[in-house]
This record gives sequence, C-alpha cells and structure tokens, in this order.
Amino acid sequence: MFAVGDSYKKEFCVSEAVYKGFINIFNDNNPLHTNDEFALSHGFKGKVMHGNILNGFLSYFIGEYLSTKDVIIHKQDIQFKNPVYLNDTVFFEANVSEVYTSVNAVEFKFQFKSKDLLVLAKGKIQIGILS
Repeated sequence: MFAVGDSYKKEFCVSEAVYKGFINIFNDNNPLHTNDEFALSHGFKGKVMHGNILNGFLSYFIGEYLSTKDVIIHKQDIQFKNPVYLNDTVFFEANVSEVYTSVNAVEFKFQFKSKDLLVLAKGKIQIGILS
C-alpha cells in the first residue's frame, strides 16, 4: 500500500474562512494573530496565521487525501520555520520515509513551502494502518 519514497503533493490556501474558522473554534485571539499593527511592531508583515492551521491541513492529508481511510495518527512533530499570512497558498509535500510492516505503521517526512519555495514548516508524522 505504501512504499518508501512515495510522494504526495497538495496546495492549501489560508483563506479568510479558514482563519476565522480557527478563531471561532479555538478562541485564540492572541494579537499576533489578530492585530496587524501588533504584528508589524514585532517585525512581521502583518498578522501571522496560527501555526496549528497547518496541523489542520496535515490532518486533512492523513484523513482525506491518502488512498485509504483505515489510518490513525500515532505521533507527529512539526517545526514552524517561517510565518504564514492570510490568503497565502502553501504547498505541502510528504514523502514516505519508513514503512514498519511488523506493526502496520508508516512514517512521512513533510514540508509546507511558500510560492517562492521558502520552508514554512516541516516535520514527521507516523500513522498506523488499521486492520
């Protein structure tokens, strides 16, 4: 089903609906994420999107984009490298880095990049294949 080197790509947009949906669900109104002037005063070019929006895209990849729905996330690690802003398109790429057949698990290394190929976030996620 999965082999080392398998590659997956997907584009996501941090739209106004995604941004507002995140705030409505989690009520994280930190001014870095909600106030342009605050973000500008700290060296950003505008309000910075919540990093966990990228985790939502990662959840979509595992739960909806893969060819099987018989999966569960075991663990994940994400490192945020550069800010994401409202209406940015982020380019997601994941590659199978390990397949553990004895325990029905697969590990992916992934990156989110900007349109100019700047790494926004990267990490690993391990899933279990449900039997």
